Amino acid sequence: MAKLKLKAGSRPPWVGLAAALWLQISAGNATNFTLYSSALKSVSGFSQQQLTFLGVANDIGESVGLLPGIACNRFPPWTVLLVGVFACFLGYGVIWLDVSQTIHPLPYWVLWIALVVATNSNAWFSTAVLVTNMRNFPLSRGTVAGILKGYSGISAAVYTVLYSLLLEQSASKLLLFLTLGIPVICLAMMYFVRPCTPPSGEDSSVHVHFVFTQAASVLLAIYLLTVTIIYDKVSLSDAVSYVLLAIVLLFLLSPLGIPIKMTLFRANAETITPLAGSTEHLAEGEGAPSQSVPLLSPSSSTSNLGSFFESEYASDVETLLAEGEGAVKKKRRPRRGEDFKFREAFIKADFWLLWIVYFLGVGSGVTVLNNLAQIGLAFGVENTTILLSLFSFCNFVGRLGSGALSEHFVRTRTIPRTLWMACTLIVMVIAFVLYALAFSGTLYVSTALLGICYGFQYNLMVPTASELFGLEHFGIIYSFMLLGNPVGALLFSGLLAGYVYDAEAAKQGSSTCLGPECFRLTFFVLAGICGLGSFLSLILTIRIRPVYQMLYASGSFRLPRASDH
Repeated sequence: MAKLKLKAGSRPPWVGLAAALWLQISAGNATNFTLYSSALKSVSGFSQQQLTFLGVANDIGESVGLLPGIACNRFPPWTVLLVGVFACFLGYGVIWLDVSQTIHPLPYWVLWIALVVATNSNAWFSTAVLVTNMRNFPLSRGTVAGILKGYSGISAAVYTVLYSLLLEQSASKLLLFLTLGIPVICLAMMYFVRPCTPPSGEDSSVHVHFVFTQAASVLLAIYLLTVTIIYDKVSLSDAVSYVLLAIVLLFLLSPLGIPIKMTLFRANAETITPLAGSTEHLAEGEGAPSQSVPLLSPSSSTSNLGSFFESEYASDVETLLAEGEGAVKKKRRPRRGEDFKFREAFIKADFWLLWIVYFLGVGSGVTVLNNLAQIGLAFGVENTTILLSLFSFCNFVGRLGSGALSEHFVRTRTIPRTLWMACTLIVMVIAFVLYALAFSGTLYVSTALLGICYGFQYNLMVPTASELFGLEHFGIIYSFMLLGNPVGALLFSGLLAGYVYDAEAAKQGSSTCLGPECFRLTFFVLAGICGLGSFLSLILTIRIRPVYQMLYASGSFRLPRASDH
């Protein structure tokens, strides 16, 4: 991996986190597919199955991040973000040309590729900020992942409010904003996202700062949902709309209060100890201490290493004897909790169990998200923006809440985060059954439950992968895990949901299907898939419990001894 200079000082990580939140909002641009999909369908005359395959392109672009993952280990974050800027401009620019009928009609395959390119900007944005901030805050991985993924989840509500209040619910104007506005925001913010000296784990202000950021995001989420409901019920003047948007802007700027506070009260923020450990591959920046400092001092968790490693690798004794005799070169495989290379993680059973669980959970959730507008219309809901805002709000709650909840229990009870994946998959079974039965008043309840659980599934994979396989090659490991999203979208949304919908619409003699039958079979199948995912998640939890007992034995994260590989 290329050596990157660390920005020294206590404030840069928080400035970078504040900038990353704007980039995460930008990285949620793929959620806008629901807002402009109806216009794209009507302008181009597509069938529902053609539209769902465009939704698959939307998910493929958003989730295929192998190149960004590799790039994060070779280039500074700003170069990774710059690629995303160009992808966003080119991809959405082509789609805007078609929907605005500036150049119309464009071939289906051109639109499909353009959508992949446009939403692939999300992978470049999200991977760059997530990897950088996870390394900047290595002791608070669950919390940082929850905050960043939470803002990505709430981005749909931000775009919905923007779409309603400023863009006059025009799909063409929305696509023009995605073509020009998102690149401008990213160009303005990308300088501040950089590798930094991590803040000390002993600094109590770190926890206070995270709580402040979480509280600001919760208030923003509640405010966005409230504004969406008010707009649906009341006619607002332009002046009132601009005031409401200005308040959104203030909420988004609020995390900058942390570095401002640290500037005004410098005495409380100068006792920062440089950290290394699994981020030791990053070079010291100018002004940083020249001597290498261990990430953490030895703790009581060290006593757990012997029995854990001995039970998992009994052949180490023979290896050591052979090394002593000069028969073999000193080298061993990394153990779970240490830094894995991608090819080493790729052959691990836990790697594939985590991928399959993520694929089943997120693939089921994204099927509903891609078809949410059509689901609302099938159930008789004319304005589906409220459904999208509700899903976005609950998705945000799931992402943020999963980080805080799993972080608490992993530190106090050493409970693996995958247990919460199992629990939420069971709740997803209930949500899909409620969808299928179509009882009166259950549409919004089902959407809320599914949004929360989708947020749990999407976020918990991130810290789990970093804890099992380390941070050194986390970018590419995380990016491979994300492939579960487009694979699930292809199988469950493109092939299953699209086919069932068109078949039911054909029975009604129309291209638009109305009634619960449009998705009933799809929902029952997805309920079964989530049941399988819950079972596999429990197996994974049992397998990795010893790892978490070793990593969090003292009540806080402790790195195992470094591996020689």
